[in-house]
Amino acid sequence: MLGIARRQLDQFVSLESKVLKGDNPEAIHDIRVASRRLQQLLDLLYPAPPPPKVRKLRRTIRRSRRVLSEIRNCDVLLDRVERVLARKQTARREVWEAFQDYLREQRERSFLKASRRLSRLHLPALYLRLKEHLRSPSKLPSHPDLPASETAAAVGDDNELFRSRVDKALQETWSSLETCIGEAQEKRSAAALHAVRIAAKKVRYLMEAIHELDVSGSDQALTCLRHLQRHLGDWHDLEVLEQMMLEMVARPEFLQERLQLAMEVERLVLRNRRNKKSYEEKFYQMTRNSEEWQQLTDWVQNFLSTSSAHSRRGGKEDHSPGFPPART
Repeated sequence: MLGIARRQLDQFVSLESKVLKGDNPEAIHDIRVASRRLQQLLDLLYPAPPPPKVRKLRRTIRRSRRVLSEIRNCDVLLDRVERVLARKQTARREVWEAFQDYLREQRERSFLKASRRLSRLHLPALYLRLKEHLRSPSKLPSHPDLPASETAAAVGDDNELFRSRVDKALQETWSSLETCIGEAQEKRSAAALHAVRIAAKKVRYLMEAIHELDVSGSDQALTCLRHLQRHLGDWHDLEVLEQMMLEMVARPEFLQERLQLAMEVERLVLRNRRNKKSYEEKFYQMTRNSEEWQQLTDWVQNFLSTSSAHSRRGGKEDHSPGFPPART
């Protein structure tokens, strides 16, 4: 697992120069994904509470992702608008062109602000400090909050304790996701769906770490979860699109100079809300009656029950499906 974390750290920091050029939407997306993966690996390698220095580095990784969130939203919407305008027959073309200009303006403003903030985070310095923490286990300093006998396990060197940490993390994140889905089914609100998105992301990046350990069936489970995530991501894009369209028309100069166009934007927003509603209904079906969702649930339950049985046997070798020794 240390080796996986080191490779992820290399990937994360290598993307900064591409991001700062400003014209590479994929680099911005990739560094945000890399930050989540690295953050998840650190959470598994260092149990709560982590060493203060690791906790500080983890916060920096999270901040690097958050400073780029507005740019990412603009990039996603610009791609959507460009695809709409590429059609030969595009209704309300003037609206989409005005929205495209607005998004470009917002992206430029957001990038200037984000690039300054990202530079102040000093990712090369973070790289050197975190690389030091992710040395081979034999060279790692003692964990200040753990007995010496558990220090190696704190960074994933003891397979049994590391396995129990993964089990606990999956139990907690999966339980949180199920709770959020239950509340979304009951409340049918945008806030509840946002909570599901966040919970699903946490499960996904944990399951990606499990998949790196060659756990049986994890590839199929990840496919199911990514399908749900893509659906929620498409719904979220419609949410952001509506918000930014309303922000555009709310500007006094827009209403004064382009009132007729503002009315067309409002009609487009109403149509967008109908589309969102259909996405929401499909989500409720996906997590209530879907065979794919049931397969994902079965995999998680099987993984946890297998781990529980393994623990009751005192960690003795068995032939149950898949949690190999943690790789370094």
